[in-house]
Amino acid sequence: MFILSNMPVAQKRNLGTKRSGVLGLISRIWAQRDLQAMAIPGVIWMIIFNFIPMYFIIIAFMRYNVAKGVLGSKWVGFKNFTEFFADDRFWLVMKDTFGLNLLRLIIGFPIPILFAILLNELLSTRFKRFVQTVSYLPHFLSWIIVGGIMYNWLSDSGLITTLLVHVGLLKEPIHLIGTPQYFWGILITSETWKEIGWNAIIYIAAISGIDPSLFEAAVIDGAGRLRRVWNVILPSIKGTIAVLLVLNIGNLLGSNFEQLFVFYKPVLYDVIDVIDIYAYRLGIENGRLSYATAVGLFRSIFAFILLYTANKASKKLTDTSLV
Repeated sequence: MFILSNMPVAQKRNLGTKRSGVLGLISRIWAQRDLQAMAIPGVIWMIIFNFIPMYFIIIAFMRYNVAKGVLGSKWVGFKNFTEFFADDRFWLVMKDTFGLNLLRLIIGFPIPILFAILLNELLSTRFKRFVQTVSYLPHFLSWIIVGGIMYNWLSDSGLITTLLVHVGLLKEPIHLIGTPQYFWGILITSETWKEIGWNAIIYIAAISGIDPSLFEAAVIDGAGRLRRVWNVILPSIKGTIAVLLVLNIGNLLGSNFEQLFVFYKPVLYDVIDVIDIYAYRLGIENGRLSYATAVGLFRSIFAFILLYTANKASKKLTDTSLV
């Protein structure tokens, strides 16, 4: 009581505000206790698999020995990083990573947008639902299954190879999936086919949320389908496109590891050796866990810089950002 009585009026008000804020937060949590209880398993999962493992990032700065553990391993500072930058394959790894992901961004990013717009233009609701359902299905196939399909279709006696020979695009049957110069095209095509329907969901939802009166006004003004797409649909979903583009730019150093691992073979090292595959090969196959962790940490830091820069650019150019 003595402390409170001698407090300045402004400080008392701040204390009261803090208390009311804390009490308000507690009351809101209690009012939403059912929803909060449903979120608890997800929060626990995130803590166990996302936050606790972050402690082991420090092995990137060690010569980690499994038998000695984190506390008993030798501290080497930035030696693993400098070793990675000095590696003969460093620039090849960066070229493969950036090159493949830039192609994915340029080719794979716009296609779901175009697919969603085309789907929206279908007049038959039943046919639209059928196309949507069919386009979703490949997403639920594992890359093991998709890889098996690709191996069968693209072998020297496969369906696609035989078709390409018949139409004259290939002079003789070859094992397409084992030929480095065709491999990036196969990767991007197979991933686009597998994920086009799933990636289009958010664009379809965004288009569905557009005010119908905008389309009616455009029709009254004499706008055709292309004009309605350009002047109504694209401006209305530009925020969604901007956010997803920022996320994709932030993943320019990432990779679809499951897809790459299915096709992983020595003959393709020069075109498949992205950062994730390189870290797997050095860390798991060769047992250099500290080195692989340093490579992964470098990738994460660089990805954060890309994400932050893209987000700032999006905020300035489109007034849309992640935060």
